[in-house]
Amino acid sequence: MTTASGRPLTPRRSPEPTTWSAAEPAARSSPEPALSVRQVLALERVLAGEPEVVAGAGQLDRLVRWVHVAEAADVGVMLNGGEMVLTTGVLLAGDEEKQAEYIRSLHRAEAAAVVLGLGRAFPRPPDVMRRAAERCGLPLVVLHRPFPFTELTEEVQSRLVRRKFASVSLSESVRTALTALITAGAPLQALLDEIAQHSACPVVVTNLAHRVLATAGERSAVDDVLRDWERIARQAGGSEGDGWIRAELGGRGERWGRIVLCGYRGDAATGRLLADRAAEALVLHRMLGGNAGCSWEEQSAQGLLTDLLSGVVPARQLLPRARAAGLPVNRRTFVPLVVQGGEPAGLDRLLRLLGLRGLVAEIGGQPDGGTAVLLSLARDQDADALTEHFAARLRTESHRARTVVAAADARTVWDDVPAGLREARHVADAVADSAPALDLPAVVRLKDVHLRGLIRLLRDDPHVQSFAERELNGLLCRTDRELLAVLRTYLATGRNKSRTAQLHHVSRPALYRRLEAIQGRLGVDLDDFEQAASVHIALLAHDAQQQ
Repeated sequence: MTTASGRPLTPRRSPEPTTWSAAEPAARSSPEPALSVRQVLALERVLAGEPEVVAGAGQLDRLVRWVHVAEAADVGVMLNGGEMVLTTGVLLAGDEEKQAEYIRSLHRAEAAAVVLGLGRAFPRPPDVMRRAAERCGLPLVVLHRPFPFTELTEEVQSRLVRRKFASVSLSESVRTALTALITAGAPLQALLDEIAQHSACPVVVTNLAHRVLATAGERSAVDDVLRDWERIARQAGGSEGDGWIRAELGGRGERWGRIVLCGYRGDAATGRLLADRAAEALVLHRMLGGNAGCSWEEQSAQGLLTDLLSGVVPARQLLPRARAAGLPVNRRTFVPLVVQGGEPAGLDRLLRLLGLRGLVAEIGGQPDGGTAVLLSLARDQDADALTEHFAARLRTESHRARTVVAAADARTVWDDVPAGLREARHVADAVADSAPALDLPAVVRLKDVHLRGLIRLLRDDPHVQSFAERELNGLLCRTDRELLAVLRTYLATGRNKSRTAQLHHVSRPALYRRLEAIQGRLGVDLDDFEQAASVHIALLAHDAQQQ
């Protein structure tokens, strides 16, 4: 865009007349129910009339709701707002007061812009109208070449109608796609991915405290949004002009979250439509109990902890997600735990009761896969003491003998958290099956699992598998589960016959008979330390392979 003399011009800041060129941004490709003045002036048919913005260049993003051709001096009383008025000014020529009042009346009627065709009435842009338009902030455009107004009205009206229908079509398309996903029992993430595909921008779901529950969109763009989420979320809360479009989530008079389109590049009305359709679908999904009753908070923690455990995504790239999910990460000590025999909801309540900050989620894809707990403690807190206290309270309140709290050493660097979670899971898996028989501390660590930990690491080795099958063949071939269970307890208790009989609720003579049967089938003497150790290692390897 340049001035009439050819000098470069920034139209939003300068009151100088400007000549429109095809280099200006054209209409966006997304369907919109309205066009801006800027977009109308960029149309090919309009460019043929050599349009020049002589006033109100800073208001070219006003939306044009309709185009109206009018020569009457009092046309303002017939407008509803948002119209682009086309005129030759034939009834205004020679009367400067009428010219100024004409502009003022259009301003009062909230017209989008006025387009004046130069000709016999006005061979050049009238100064009175230009000054009045500049004072009112009303875009005044003159056409230097003769131009049939009917062509402009036909072009703009047809585009507005098409965009209106496109908007309705988009609404129905989004609703249909999301409804189909809900009907098919799709998880929350599938719905958000569909919304992100339509909006072409990051999508974030939060609770009322701005804690991020789920995201969708291009990963790098989402990470950019989450990097300083709390600050930008609160700052962007009141304005949709920057492409931040929010819709509230709730029902029955209660709000419980919101969905945010972050940096939506299309028209605000279209973004609002997308956000509203998305909100409707998410509320319905939650009401129908999507994801088997797992809350969105639990899903958020589960996704983050699963990604940390897998190691597929570098820990540093997950840091924005952790921070946005409400986990304190700056100058903190992290304690990775895996709990066997504890429910996520109960563990989360216990953390809140003890005043501890952390994330809780099931891992392994199965209820018995264990529950990961990532504690975030202040640097001056005693990590070991707090972990011991947490484990003791858990055992007291759960009343479950099989509850195991496996812990890795505390980490002070976020990048070390994934290795810590894997270590905690390894410890929990190593003692899971034998927890009742073992005299375990309140918090089990790597140093407590001894041989079990090594066998867990070697369980997939073919030589170890062959050894286990060979040593236990006399029991495995008959699938005698009762004798195998007795052998497991007997060896886990250090060959303590009294303890084994007590745990299996049998008398000592009955236990002796079973031990004799085991030795006969395996061809070993369990009183011999080396033979008992060989059978014990084989049994540990067999159990590890079954998990």
